[in-house]
Amino acid sequence: MIRSTLITFIAGGLLWGAASTSQAFEQTGKIDCIAPANPGGGWDFTCRSVGRVLADLGLVEGNVQTINMPGASGGVGFSHVVQKRTGQENVIVAASTVTTTGLARGQFPGMDASMVNWIGTLGADYGVIAVAADSPYQSLPEVMKALKKDPRAVSFTGGTATGGWDHLKLLMAADEAGVDDLARIAYLGYNGGGEAVTQTLGGHVDAFTGDISEVISFIESGDLRPLAILSEERLPGKLHEWPTAREQGIDTVAPNWRGFYIPADVSDDAYDWWVDTIDTLYSSDEWKGVMSQNGLMPFEMHGQAFTTFVNDQIAQITDISRQIGLSQ
Repeated sequence: MIRSTLITFIAGGLLWGAASTSQAFEQTGKIDCIAPANPGGGWDFTCRSVGRVLADLGLVEGNVQTINMPGASGGVGFSHVVQKRTGQENVIVAASTVTTTGLARGQFPGMDASMVNWIGTLGADYGVIAVAADSPYQSLPEVMKALKKDPRAVSFTGGTATGGWDHLKLLMAADEAGVDDLARIAYLGYNGGGEAVTQTLGGHVDAFTGDISEVISFIESGDLRPLAILSEERLPGKLHEWPTAREQGIDTVAPNWRGFYIPADVSDDAYDWWVDTIDTLYSSDEWKGVMSQNGLMPFEMHGQAFTTFVNDQIAQITDISRQIGLSQ
């Protein structure tokens, strides 16, 4: 099953993680954090929140500047780093399962995971399927029942292109619910979750598929209502009231790791410094507070173990995409 395949590679990843100890590199000057999407989405959140904590903890010299670079579900940012940022040691790039999905599906033409350096994760952001507060749909099974009758009956939007992670997690849930003809489900992709939320709240589409960190403020304000969170069990704290897909009889779990890569051809000392720095940030009380406030769950992996995980995840997503007819 698609679900069991996904859980295997996520669960396996949770067991890995190792940080290096080299501190020979001395970071100086301003840092660019590239968020390969428009403001308001998950990558933008990653850059801005990490930049703030890095500065607050004194882990970096100078400011961390967020640079939004939307396009091709992360592909524009990936290409920019590969072609123009090689060897630059003061550049970090926000990444996630969306990134590995794009690489797995060939959405970054001529590029692969070996063209950058993968440094570490900062937690996992679980998927959510949500509707505007006034939507007639009250549960995920209601949506799936409508899709079984007509795959075009409910329209969806997310912050990745067709075939990207936001689209993929929706199709996984629909497949698990027994919906036929998955390719006919109406999905409109944007360059970031912020635009997708706007379309949902404006009534232009019926439902949003994305990650908790992208919509938690809209959930708290009452503008969006989750139909299902795609986690193993209910999330803690203020998100506990919202049901999982699993408890509604649709056994789909879709965590989206959050992390970073840096350009190729940096020194080993610089690479080790970034691995250690992200590890230190992850372990801090300040970052634990950010995770708690934004629905991030523990997911720690660094250095070469993270690189291995990325490559394995790309292979797994490629297989999942073939199972549901998104790639040959």
